[in-house]
Amino acid sequence: QVQLVESGGGLVQAGGSLRLSCAASGRTIIGHAMGWFLQAPGKEREFVAAISWSGDRLYYADSVKGRFTISRDNAKNTLYLQMNSLKPEDTAVYYCAAVYGGIVPRSAGGYDYWGQGTQVTVSS
Repeated sequence: QVQLVESGGGLVQAGGSLRLSCAASGRTIIGHAMGWFLQAPGKEREFVAAISWSGDRLYYADSVKGRFTISRDNAKNTLYLQMNSLKPEDTAVYYCAAVYGGIVPRSAGGYDYWGQGTQVTVSS
């Protein structure tokens, strides 16, 4: 079992930046692909970014390419999401997720472990 806890969310003005962190416990994240998803009120959970367990493969939703950067520090058992040039439409609860293996899913159903989420609100 992997327990995930997100942090770093908050209120920011449009054009600003936030850095989300996802701290894992229970097991090492080595060997686990990890991802970030967002969920806005009344909408389904959407893919944001994902990274292979070694960090050599990165994937992004078109809506965040060039603005968000996913990274991981396996020694610290932590996943990150650097979010720059934030827009009001980025407002959502952001979740981190993990799954053991070499495949890097881009759909929520591909992940086994989830955090509780952190709220990101971008004001215009």
